[in-house]
Formats: sequence, structure tokens, C-alpha cells
Amino acid sequence: MSERIGITGANGFVGRAVTRALLDGGREPLGIVRQSAGPHSVRINSLDAITPAVFEGCASVIHLAARVHVMNDAAADPLAAFRAVNVDGALKTADAAHSAGATRFVFVSSIKALAELDDGRPLTETDERRPPDPYGVSKAEAEVMLQEFGARTGLEIVIVRPPLVYGPEVRANFLALMRAIAKGIPLPIGAVTAQRSLVYVDNLASAIVECATHPRAANQLFHVTDGEDPGVAELARRLGHHLNRPARLVPVPVGILKAAGRLTGKTAQIERLTGSLCVDSSHIRDVLGWRPPFSLDAGLAATAAWFLRNRERSEKG
Repeated sequence: MSERIGITGANGFVGRAVTRALLDGGREPLGIVRQSAGPHSVRINSLDAITPAVFEGCASVIHLAARVHVMNDAAADPLAAFRAVNVDGALKTADAAHSAGATRFVFVSSIKALAELDDGRPLTETDERRPPDPYGVSKAEAEVMLQEFGARTGLEIVIVRPPLVYGPEVRANFLALMRAIAKGIPLPIGAVTAQRSLVYVDNLASAIVECATHPRAANQLFHVTDGEDPGVAELARRLGHHLNRPARLVPVPVGILKAAGRLTGKTAQIERLTGSLCVDSSHIRDVLGWRPPFSLDAGLAATAAWFLRNRERSEKG
């Protein structure tokens, strides 16, 4: 092992992939986790408990810990709840990393810090931030405040914005889509051609490691995708191929879907389903020379294979 790199949220979906990528690259990951501290981790109760001692010997810190976007948020004040973790927690972690002597802080944000849909062209890092919800607002505020912190202290801030992340052990909407396809449930998305950028979790991990270690990544903001933007219906068909169960897609006109959304109070969900979210990730390729190690099809195949191996458990999760 040569270089120690701290990772908050190391037990999470992306954190586990980043830990593997660091180990495969001969680097020493130090996971900052809330449960089951192992040989490469330190256990803390919350981000409030982070001190400089936690990051002793770390050349850089990757910050993944966050309050994530959830549907039907039960918090009395969702924005305040997101800010407490995603803004205040990120700044406290950056301050502890800097005090411990780390020279770089990689903040894994979200494309929601920028927007939820594109404006007819792929979103770039220089576009104006227009976050669509409290989660996106908290991520956008954290980006700005961390950049200001870096300017004051000299800590190199690198921001990574992924779109939807998928891969083995994925949850939420992507898992629900696989379940529906595997069960042969008809899906009314056959006429939805809107394109969506995605990133396979191991591609994202590869990019994050580059951001933590590459000299030219200092103080940059990067979008990270698989580099291919499938349409919604195309994505379902490709998943069906890998699940050995052709997707049953009903070509309901988009206008009817939107009308149904208005009638059922699900306009926002239908807009997300039928709207385009394409993300330009050429900046990280140009600056760092990074390329995704896995194609979109390889990522979908690995995700579907995991689902089929663990179908009974994943259908209960």
C-alpha cells in the first residue's frame, strides 16, 4: 500500500465500489463508517463526531456520506434536514481533513445540484445551477461553500456530479424496473424516447479515484457518465435482454401519460419519466484522460446478473 485515502460513507453502494477500486490500485482506503468497522475502517456515530484525528495520514478524502433523496420525505423541514447533513456535514468533514493535513477533498455531489432535466442539450459543468428540490438545493449549496472553503484554505476541492448510478445491489427505481421486467408486467413506456444519462457504479468509482489522485483534477468540477444516453424504452429493452425476459412495453403516447399524471397528482414523476436528462461528461475525459472502464451494456449485464442470482432476496429488499 502506498497512499492512504479516507472515504466517508464507505459502507454505501458507491463507497464499497470506491474501496474496491482503491485496493485494486494498490492504495490504502480508510473507511469512515457508522457500523461494523473492519480492517480498513474507523467507526463514528455521525459526521458531527468527525475530528482531524480520524483522517490522520490521509493524503486526500473522498466524501460520500450524505442524506440521500427519498420519495415522500417525512421530515418536518426537508431542506433543513438535508442542509444539516449535506452542507454542514460536508464542511465539517472538509475542515477536519484540512486540519489533518490532507491536500485534496473529493465531494461526490449529484446532477440534481444542477437540474433534473436538460434544456434540449446535454448539461455541462458551466451551466447555471437550478436544483429542482431540497436535496438538489443542499448539494448545490455544499458545492459553492466547499469551493469557497478551498479558496480560503488552499485545500484542493474536486466536485463529482453523477446522474443515476446503477450496478449490482442497486435499489430504488432501477431495481423496481428490473422487478417489473422480470415479472413480465406491461410497462406503458414503449413510446417514451427521452434519453437518460447513467453511470455504472464501477465506472463512477474509477472516476472518483482519478479525482482523488490525478494532479490535474485539483479544483475541478466533473460530470461522470457511461458516455452513452439510452432512451427510456431502449433501456428497458436492453435490461430485458440481459434478464432473459423481453420487456413488455406498451406504446402509450406521452401526451396521455402526462394527462394521467395530472389526474393522479403524479405530474412530477411523469415529467421525470418522459423528460430528457442528458449529461455532457467530456470535461473529465479531456482534462484527466479518463475513460469509463465498462460500457453501458457491460454495466447492465452485470446488474442483471446480480439481480438474477439474488432474485428472491432483491425482490424483498
